[in-house]
This record gives sequence, C-alpha cells and structure tokens, in this order.
Amino acid sequence: MTAREPARRGILYAAAAAGAAAVAATATDARAAGATAPARSRWTTSWATAQTAPTATDPVAYAGLTDGDCTALLRLSAGGAVRLRYANAFGSSPVLVGPVTADGRPVTFGGRSQEWLAAGASLTSDAVAGLRVPDGARLEVRTRVPGPTGPLSFHRNTHAWHTVDGVRTRSVLLLTGVETTGARGPVVAVFGDSIAEGVGTPDDADLRWPDQLARRLPGSAVANLGISGNRLLLDDIRFGPGGQARFDRDVLGLPGLRTVLVHLGVNDLQQPPGQSGPDQVLAGYRQLALRARGAGLRVVGATITPFEGWKRWSPELDAVRGQINRAVRTGRIFDGVADFDAALRDPDRPSRMLPAHDSGDGLHPGPSGHTALAAAVDRRHLR
Repeated sequence: MTAREPARRGILYAAAAAGAAAVAATATDARAAGATAPARSRWTTSWATAQTAPTATDPVAYAGLTDGDCTALLRLSAGGAVRLRYANAFGSSPVLVGPVTADGRPVTFGGRSQEWLAAGASLTSDAVAGLRVPDGARLEVRTRVPGPTGPLSFHRNTHAWHTVDGVRTRSVLLLTGVETTGARGPVVAVFGDSIAEGVGTPDDADLRWPDQLARRLPGSAVANLGISGNRLLLDDIRFGPGGQARFDRDVLGLPGLRTVLVHLGVNDLQQPPGQSGPDQVLAGYRQLALRARGAGLRVVGATITPFEGWKRWSPELDAVRGQINRAVRTGRIFDGVADFDAALRDPDRPSRMLPAHDSGDGLHPGPSGHTALAAAVDRRHLR
C-alpha cells in the first residue's frame, strides 16, 4: 500500500457519501412534492374513441378496404403538438397503414410514411412535424389503407361525419386517438355507453356532454370512450365487450390519464338479459374502481339516469336503479360522484327525465340534457 492510497480511498468514500446524500435529498424532495408515481407522459389523449368488431350489418368495416382512403374530421379538446394512434383490437391479420396526413402535413411512424399495424395491437405515430393546434381545434386526418385488409376494427357512430372512399359515414376505421402536449387542466377518460357517445344530440354539433365538459374546463383533455349499447357486465356481438372486459385496453393504456369517469349500468338493467338486482352491478363498479386506483387513477362514478318512457322500462327496474344510485351516492365505491340522475330527473316524477332534457325516447337526453350532465361534473373530483 502506498502513502497515497488511504488518501485516495478517503476521497472516494467522501464522493460516495456525497452522492448518497444527493440521492437521499432528491428522494426527500420528491416525497415532499408528492412525486411517488412514475413521471407522467407529456402526451395526453385529446380525442379518442373505443373500438368494436364489425358485424354483417356494417358492410364497409366488415368487408375491409383495398386501396382505401379514409378521412376523419375530429374535434379535439386540449391543443399542442399532435400525434396519432391507430388500433385493430379485433383484427386477425396485420394491416398496412399510410400514407397519412394531419391537416395536410405528412404523418410518419418511426420516420416511415407507412407502417404495419399488428392484429390486436396499436400503432402510434411520430409527432407531426410543424403542426401545433389550439384547444378545441378541428383536425382533418386522411389515412390511406392499401389493403386488402379483411374486417377492420372500428367505432360505429362518432356523431360526426367522415368519409371512406368519398362516401359519407359516421364510422371511423382504425383511428382511435389523437394525442397532444398542451393539456393544462384535468385529463379525463369518459367510460360510458350511448349517452356518453352522444345519442340524442345532432351530428357534427359537438354537443355531447364530454364535448361540453371539455369546453367548461379550458385546457382539459377529455377522451370519450362511450359505445352505444355497451354494458358494465356482459359482452355483446354488436355492442362490444362489456366494461369489465374492455377497461384495461380502452382506459389504462391512455397516456397521461389522471381520472376516469364511469357512466355504465342502464343497459345492464334494460337490455335482455337484464339485471334484476343491484349486487352484480355494484360489484362491477367496485372492480373498476379497484383497477383504476391500482393504476394511480382517480375514479368518479355517475348515477344511472331515469329512463321511464323507454320501451323496456318497468317500475321494478326503476327500483333497482334507485338501489344502485343510493349505493353510489354514499361515496364508498368511487372517489367522487357525478349525480347524473339528479341532473336530469323530473322532480315531480323522478323515474323519468325532465321533458325539456329528453330527446324524445325516454332514455337518451337531448342537447339541454347533455348540458346538464356536463354541469353536474365537479371539477374538484377530476384532480
């Protein structure tokens, strides 16, 4: 051992101690700031939709495309830089996607103008060069699909007009999300059925309650994952996997998500085979809340809205709805409650919607009803 070795070891020990102290200080600072979870993505979902598999009653998606040209006109929530997400959740073979443009600018995937979308998988683009959009922007996405593709995963009714090979359609094929970087407010996924999807509102009017919620909260990012006919518990060939089955894919994979708002249950009551008691629905809610919290999300539950006047309403089902709503309002299942029942019901006849809010079928609210639903969501519950 030389005379200099103890000194050198002393320097190394001091450096190691200083490094450890710095790490400890950083950890202390992080805990003080409440940073116990992994860093959030700068990307958040500004527009989204949830997919189902096509049936023979959906001829375009069911047959697939060859040299197809799809144009989607989308209303975003939060602005910023832009990237796109495609998925083929129910596909059985790979699909080649591209070329793609967003507001006329070329979209690339790892620098390539075309890329393969694997069966059952998703595909995320690069940030679109030179494109930044304001909050609430309209975005035109044009997607070339060389094909032949076979059946394509899609969303049946976006309540907005798009085109496939120049023919107008409300369906959107393969495209499932537009992600942006400019969210300054709540980042929320709305996990719902036809009411969230927008049935009862006019097409291309952006009057669905998730759209109105985004406008109420400037800088918020709101992903609308409503599917008409969707249930909490059971799957359906036409209306897709139930909420229990699709939650992980449709919700937990969204970047930057902070809160999920669950509005499912009325179809479990009124669609055959219906639930004749509250227990299974409440168990389904508890499972969604547990899985959301396990992913670090806040979870807000919505009460089930009145539906007297709908073809399958009965006093017995309304009694079950009341039991479910009372359990939701206790606050023991979810972290917050959006009381949609209270927002829509007729005070003189609580089993039905206030006539001014009814679209005319007893089940789906019209535009003023959607305004009332958006107003019933307390910003404090969205973290």
